[in-house]
Amino acid sequence: MNRILILFAHPKFEQSRANKALVEMVENKEGVTFHDLYERYPDFNIDIISEKKLLTDHDVIIWHHPFYWYSCPPLMKQWMDVVLEFGWAYGANGKALQSKKCLNVITTGGTRAVYCSEGSNNYSVNEFLRPFEQTARLCNMEYLPPFTVMGTHNMADEELEDYTLKYEQLICELRQSLPFDKIKNCEFLNDAPQLKKVTSK
Repeated sequence: MNRILILFAHPKFEQSRANKALVEMVENKEGVTFHDLYERYPDFNIDIISEKKLLTDHDVIIWHHPFYWYSCPPLMKQWMDVVLEFGWAYGANGKALQSKKCLNVITTGGTRAVYCSEGSNNYSVNEFLRPFEQTARLCNMEYLPPFTVMGTHNMADEELEDYTLKYEQLICELRQSLPFDKIKNCEFLNDAPQLKKVTSK
């Protein structure tokens, strides 16, 4: 079964109701390594060798973060800048991440309606995530559609619980090699056929 690495970055995690719920649901799952970057590197001094070993030891990489100014928090960006080195992650001899699956798990305060050409943000979430997608392509990884939790500012408890259950189900399906041919046309992984079968606790 696949081993999953969740690279989590949230500079105000203690204030995030949505991310607390999501993390609590998956952080202790079998086969999952939950890696809180802000807890591990409060000084931004990233241990590159240690991070490379984590990547090497896992099959699926998840960038879990809130949407900060249409991207990720700064520590995650720095992680990408220093860990994904030429000759290791990409380039003629950079094959360390080849064929690994990766995806973004994101939370946004805004709803889906504001992330489109007609909305106030003008572009879709997928368009804003193009740098992650291209990073994955450069590193010869298989980039999956994002799992998105949107409209968190006004989300009811029942709706948030539904998202946490879907996240748990996604982790289970990624562990068992979620068939890419069934999800490649999904805008968000939330909409994949498998994730529609949400069971109660």
